Amino acid sequence: MSNFWIFDMLIDTHAHIYSEDFLHDIDDVLQRAYDNDVKKVILPNIDSGSVKRLLDLTDAYPHLCFPLMGLHPTSVASDYKEELEAVEYWLEKRKFYGIGEIGIDLHWDRTYLKEQQDVFRYQIKLAKSKKLPIIVHVRESFDEVLPIVKEEQDGSLRGIFHCFSGTEEEAKQVIDLGFLLGIGGVVTFKNSELPETLKGVALNNLVIETDSPYLTPVPKRGKRNESSYLVYVAQALARIYDVSVNDVAEITTENARKLFGI
Repeated sequence: MSNFWIFDMLIDTHAHIYSEDFLHDIDDVLQRAYDNDVKKVILPNIDSGSVKRLLDLTDAYPHLCFPLMGLHPTSVASDYKEELEAVEYWLEKRKFYGIGEIGIDLHWDRTYLKEQQDVFRYQIKLAKSKKLPIIVHVRESFDEVLPIVKEEQDGSLRGIFHCFSGTEEEAKQVIDLGFLLGIGGVVTFKNSELPETLKGVALNNLVIETDSPYLTPVPKRGKRNESSYLVYVAQALARIYDVSVNDVAEITTENARKLFGI
């Protein structure tokens, strides 16, 4: 899978490679990423239980791994205030490159919808006060997420709608708000409508991501996802836009660099 024809490096803007799925081979995973031109990996947090692994990995690979701090919507429960305190505690202790991953997830249940909305808004305000970008998780919740981002957008808010798989109209709404679309393995799936959607969206509105260990791209579906597979996402975009993989690398890497300041 050597990609000697990529002159620009790739940046994986969303990976959970600090998770327990990578406990036994993380060094190999990062070596494979590096060998496949993925030279920087952005690590969004989940909740207080994931912080130690996240920071341990960042400390072990400071030039490769860049941590974000946030509370994931699926971790929002009755103890959410304590979880937000932990987010604020860590933001004072360490350097983070963004707030994430945050948002609303209604895939499993709607029990904590109100709390998810409050937590999302709270973390957006934190991001604005810290002048940091946000990584937005949207799962079966676009109509709930968009109005909050719209209300909070004062010209300073920026970030990524992670794992975007919506319509062209939704893509345009996101872009109009000054956000980038995070494109991952879904763009390679056989029945995905994303390639068609993206034909109406300029490449310079995109960043690429893996969401490792989830959403593994074709031809690796069924396996654990990892950052080295980012190249398959880049190749899919090169086909959609009829440009070289190097063009995809150059544009998406520049977007990621500007957003995260890396």
